[in-house]
Amino acid sequence: MDTLLSNLFTAEVFLFILVVVILKSSIIFVPQNRAYMIERFGKFQSTREAGLNFIIPFIDRIAADRSLKEQAIDVPSQSAITRDNISLTVDGVLYFRVLDPYKATYGVDDYIFAVTQLSQTTMRSELGKMELDKTFEERDQLNAHIVASINEASSPWGIQVLRYEIKDIVPPNTVMEAMEAQMKAERVKRAQILESEGDRQSAINVAEGQKRSVVLKAEAEKEEQVLQAQGEAQAILAVAQARAEAITRVGEAANTPDGQKAIQLDLASQAITAKAAIAKESSVVLLPDSGTDAASLVAQATTIMSTLNKER
Repeated sequence: MDTLLSNLFTAEVFLFILVVVILKSSIIFVPQNRAYMIERFGKFQSTREAGLNFIIPFIDRIAADRSLKEQAIDVPSQSAITRDNISLTVDGVLYFRVLDPYKATYGVDDYIFAVTQLSQTTMRSELGKMELDKTFEERDQLNAHIVASINEASSPWGIQVLRYEIKDIVPPNTVMEAMEAQMKAERVKRAQILESEGDRQSAINVAEGQKRSVVLKAEAEKEEQVLQAQGEAQAILAVAQARAEAITRVGEAANTPDGQKAIQLDLASQAITAKAAIAKESSVVLLPDSGTDAASLVAQATTIMSTLNKER
């Protein structure tokens, strides 16, 4: 009896273990952004995506595990010849992802190796269409052409190339030296152009300043002449007005008896002064016929003044 119970217990344990193994083999958990390729009797059966999935134990098997994430691989450095026959050493980085895990598994043996080789050949082909200077100036355009060419060729593999980046472009040493000499010459040329532009602008500024100075000087001289002329005109007008006022006052004073006497006295004094001056300048003195010459002169001047007063 004990032996029978022991055998039954052993059978139950075996069955339990067998059930656990079968259940464990039939349940698979696919991680996020991954895909399992399931084969049944060696033939593709289905693609299982992220989550809980069931398979038939001992019949179905996981043939391939494909990542659906974006992947980055280094493209080994290689030699390429440009359109102007310059040999370059170029390497890069390729970014891609698997769109169709079925094609990536059964369309190509090793899709990573295949897309790497395709990147190298495409890069050589695209560099052969460009000159050396363009490879440095139009790197973005070169990367875009490489991506388009790779996507067109890798479509049967279920691969999508997102971008391609060239890391280094290394020309031969002789070309590097020539490029450095060319860049140095360009820098010297730009410096000379900038210096000449500065000299030209400086000369223009000096000429403009001189022109402005001459204009301002001419305007100042003109203004000075105008002000001087106005001052002289005002001075002449003031002198004329003063003389006219003086003459008017002299005339008014001369029209009075006291004024007549003052004029007579002044004329007599001037006559005596003139005679004295003549006597000093010459040793010969001409005496008038009459000894009362001064009185005669005063009388004549008085007669003239009277006449003028009557005419008024």
